[in-house]
Amino acid sequence: MRFPVRRLLRLLMALAVALVAFSVGWAALYRVAPVPATPLMLIRAAGGSGLAHDWVPMSQISPHLARAVIASEDTLFCGHGGFDWAAIEGAFEDNEEGRRLRGGSTISQQTAKNAFLWPDRSWTRKGIEAWFTLLIETLWPKSRILEVYLNIVEWGDGVYGAEAAARHHFKKPASALTRREAALLAVVLPNPRNWSPNPPGAYVARRAGVIERRMAVVERDGLADCAETPKR
Repeated sequence: MRFPVRRLLRLLMALAVALVAFSVGWAALYRVAPVPATPLMLIRAAGGSGLAHDWVPMSQISPHLARAVIASEDTLFCGHGGFDWAAIEGAFEDNEEGRRLRGGSTISQQTAKNAFLWPDRSWTRKGIEAWFTLLIETLWPKSRILEVYLNIVEWGDGVYGAEAAARHHFKKPASALTRREAALLAVVLPNPRNWSPNPPGAYVARRAGVIERRMAVVERDGLADCAETPKR
C-alpha cells in the first residue's frame, strides 16, 4: 500500500502552523503576564538546587541594575533588532580558529532562551531561540524584554531574578541596590553558580569597577533609555 504523500504533507503543514500559532500565543502571553517559571528553573529544582524566584515589576528594580547588565552584556540593546551580527561573526571566527569558545548572544536572545527553552548548545535549540527572539522583539517593547530578563536570569544556585538575587546576596530588595552592588551582580551573570557578588573574588571585584565606568557611559549616552517602563 502506497503511503499518501499528500496527506503527510498536509499533516506536516498543519503541525507547523499549530507550532507557530502556539509559539506566538505563548510569547503574546508573556508580553503581559509574569513568567511563573522557566525550563532551567525546573531542571535545576529537580536536581536539588531549590528555587528562589520573586517576580517584581521594572519599577521595583533599581535602574542601576538595568544599566549594569546593558553595560556588561549588550551595550547595543536599545538599538538592535535582537541580534548583534558583528558579535555573532566574531564569535564564529574565534570558534573556527580554535580560540576559547565565546557567544554573541544579546539580552534579547538570552531572554528568549531563558523564558522559553531548555539549556542546550545544539543548532536546533539555537534555531528555535532565533525564532523566539524575533517574536519578542516584534511583540514586546524593549522595556518588557529587559524586565523579563531581569526577573528570570540565574544569579546563583537556585536563585533567579533581581529580587531574589538582591535579597540572597545583599539582604535587601532589588529596588535598593546600589551602583556597586548592581555592577557586582552584572559581572557574575556569565558564571552565576561559581562566582559570587558578595563577597566578590578578586576578578569579580576588579571587573565590577570596569562595569561601573561603563555604566556611566551608558547613562551619559542614553543607552538604557529604552528600558524605562512606558507611562500608562
